[in-house]
Amino acid sequence: MASLQASNFLVSSSSKQIRAAISVPKLPSIQISIPKVQTNNKSLSEGLNNRNGFIKTDQKNAINTTLPQLSPKMASLHQLYAILEAVADRVEMHNNIGEQRENWNALLLNSINMMTLTAATMAGITATGGAGVSVLGLKLASTLLFSSAAGLLVIMNKIQPSQLVEEQRSATRLFKQLQSQIKTLLAIGSPRKEDVKNAMEKVLALDKAYPLPLIGVMLEKFPESLEPAVWWPKTKTQSPKAKNSYNGNNNGWSEELEMEMREIIEVIKRKDSEDYERLGNKALKINKFLAKAGPILTGVAALSSGFMDSSNGHWAAILAAAAGSLASAVNTFEHGGQVGMVFEMYRNNAGFFKLVQESIESNLNEPDFEKRENGEVFETKVALQLGRSLSQLRDVAKKASYSRIEGSPIDEFASKLF
Repeated sequence: MASLQASNFLVSSSSKQIRAAISVPKLPSIQISIPKVQTNNKSLSEGLNNRNGFIKTDQKNAINTTLPQLSPKMASLHQLYAILEAVADRVEMHNNIGEQRENWNALLLNSINMMTLTAATMAGITATGGAGVSVLGLKLASTLLFSSAAGLLVIMNKIQPSQLVEEQRSATRLFKQLQSQIKTLLAIGSPRKEDVKNAMEKVLALDKAYPLPLIGVMLEKFPESLEPAVWWPKTKTQSPKAKNSYNGNNNGWSEELEMEMREIIEVIKRKDSEDYERLGNKALKINKFLAKAGPILTGVAALSSGFMDSSNGHWAAILAAAAGSLASAVNTFEHGGQVGMVFEMYRNNAGFFKLVQESIESNLNEPDFEKRENGEVFETKVALQLGRSLSQLRDVAKKASYSRIEGSPIDEFASKLF
């Protein structure tokens, strides 16, 4: 027991010696003053949200930071490029649909003619057959073929594929023209909001003038009379309040140029527009007659073929063969000759002259010279549209003025292009 106490004493004394050996002196205390940061509840809550991994920001401020505001100039540029892409797509659409409808015209015409001529041949064989010959098969086949051909012909005459093709050609050309105008506007100047508005209105006017669908919005193929095609937005015509006074800055306009443009309008009205409207109405009457004659002849052939027999139906067979052959000739002249396309061409040409006339009148009726198109540029544009040089355009205006003074008719057209 005594030895155990002695050993405990030795261990405790040795641990005290070790503690004394590794003791570290105390360092002097240094006080650092930290300035107080005033925080409100909003900053504290934002800090807590950030600490927890959540960020709360105002939605309006977030939109303003992520979508920078465009200047009016840049906004107009972006809008014009968007319109340009839409116009390029319109060009491709009208081109593809025009090719499709041209195939319709060829395939339908060939199919209807083959059916009609086959049925007429069967009727002719029946007419030459002797007594006792069974004609039931020929009679049934020819009647079905004539009836089917008559039905297809009614549909074909209703939609007029050749006229539809000409519509798509005109739309493709006009959309390409608008495409080049927008590209020129983007290349040479800073577009404005008015330019974007005008381009948008032109696209919508072209869509209305040359619709793509057939059901519901298809153009009337047999109107009462020819109406010029209108593919441009309507402009408000205004009368000048007072006579224009010419001073130093007239934006290229002069009294001589105004008189020249007025005479060109008279020539267009009295010669070009009148002539194309007359020819268009003739083409319309011919197309109406052929569109009615083809189905009527095919229907007569179908009815006649139903009365064919070997004993007393020779006259019915002869009538069916003759009517079917004549119907095939009429269909070939109408759709192979593309009479509907000719009418549509005249309608577009009449619309072109109406556009030239309206563009000249809108410039002449504008009293402010600065709001007009530059006179020299406008004269050059009109001359090129009519297929003439500047000197030829002035000569036409002089001849029109002399003929009006003398009371004689104008003997020359304004356009030499078509």
